[in-house]
Amino acid sequence: MNVLLTGGTGYIGSHTSVVLTELGHLVVLYDNLSNSSDLVLHKLAQITGQPIPFVKGDVRDAELLTETLAAYRIDAVIHFAGLKAVGESVEKPADYYANNVQGTISLLQAMRSVQVKTLVFSSSATVYGEPQYLPLDESHPTSATNPYGRSKLHIEEMLNDMAASDPAWRMACLRYFNPVGAHESGLIGENPNGVPNNLMPYIAQVAAGQRAELSVFGDDYPTADGTGVRDYIHVMDLAEGHAAALAFLSVTTGWHAINLGTGKGYSVLDMVQAFENASGQQVPYKIVARRAGDVAACYADPKKASEALNWRATRTLDDMCASTWRFQQSQRLSVKS
Repeated sequence: MNVLLTGGTGYIGSHTSVVLTELGHLVVLYDNLSNSSDLVLHKLAQITGQPIPFVKGDVRDAELLTETLAAYRIDAVIHFAGLKAVGESVEKPADYYANNVQGTISLLQAMRSVQVKTLVFSSSATVYGEPQYLPLDESHPTSATNPYGRSKLHIEEMLNDMAASDPAWRMACLRYFNPVGAHESGLIGENPNGVPNNLMPYIAQVAAGQRAELSVFGDDYPTADGTGVRDYIHVMDLAEGHAAALAFLSVTTGWHAINLGTGKGYSVLDMVQAFENASGQQVPYKIVARRAGDVAACYADPKKASEALNWRATRTLDDMCASTWRFQQSQRLSVKS
């Protein structure tokens, strides 16, 4: 199968490209490099043993998307491209709606024009909003609490409408929980431009001495230690979930929402302790005010993914921390050299 990955040089896209390439798919990466680097292309070639085609472009460029889909005879699209930080979305909501919602509209228009009707969408557990019960299953009401989550939810609704309009569409909205970790080679991992918005890369940079301390946003949540609890999933498990979703859509039409998580919740302080154990380094932290848009606890019921995709997360919290530290160390070595 020929698969286009929008946002393909990013964190999840790059790891998914490895899994798909190793399964024998032709993968094409499409990215504007706003939160990634084309240096990842060399690393992907090292891991897979072959160059992976790359097109530099914005997901809002419907004309370039159409040309790319046609030129590479694309059969399916995995749509990762979009802005993804909860805090930033509260500060810059217009940017999030422009990139995430308009970008998806442009992609759908391009796909429709060349009759590509299989799409896996990178959604998020933030579409559930404040949890009414835990663990979260796909039947839980959706009600996002921040612009990032609302952009994801709006896209899901658009895709549902598209599937309802034409029975040929095959769409899976994969509701991620919290991706962490890195490829076992240490060559690729989460390496955001500027200050990390996600917990794990920030912890790693503190452990490496690149940042003085971690800010923990609130210690007064109704959780065991007062800090926020999340379902952290290894990025390679997540990447394998995308491959499973493509296989599922090859025999299934319509629109489907599916959680990708472990079903286990860890607090911020749990993560700090686990990373200290994996790295042998201290991770100094300070408690600061809660962050707007955050919820106390959020973890998945992954039963549907097991039943529909024949997929489940297999990697442990120790695996997540150890692989992140391996990648962090490899980044330091590459900078020194």
